Amino acid sequence: MAFVIGRRARHVSEAEALDYVAGYTIFNDGSIRDVQLRTPQWTIGKNFDGTGGMGPDFVTADALPPGCEGLSMQGRFNGEVVQDTTLSDLIFDVRKLVSLISAAMTLEPGDVNQHRHPVRRRPQFQAAEVPEAGDVFEIEIERIGVLRNPIVAEA
Repeated sequence: MAFVIGRRARHVSEAEALDYVAGYTIFNDGSIRDVQLRTPQWTIGKNFDGTGGMGPDFVTADALPPGCEGLSMQGRFNGEVVQDTTLSDLIFDVRKLVSLISAAMTLEPGDVNQHRHPVRRRPQFQAAEVPEAGDVFEIEIERIGVLRNPIVAEA
């Protein structure tokens, strides 16, 4: 899940945080796992061209429960459900994140914060089923939509 800032935010309290969120979309935190696991930091494996699909829909905050709490989220790999949870299970809710981030930096309208869910695929991918070109990963969040990302070979 990702939230989009609607107005300038600096030193925002948790109580006021949702007043600064314009809306929500879906973000697929894709990674190049073999590269990601080569270093103690995951940054490089999550920053290849084409990893990090977002959209396709944007839903305004007033059309959803506050902070998207309680909405269901499902991840599917080639149609098989591999994650099934709710956004209430996030480690930090949207209120907390807006407050924390705005304490360190000014958030501007249009800034997008990608919010990773802590649930991992169960069971984890086995060596024989590492995603490859032609596979598809979908994320569906209730009332926001479906983000469908086909896996393509790097050119």
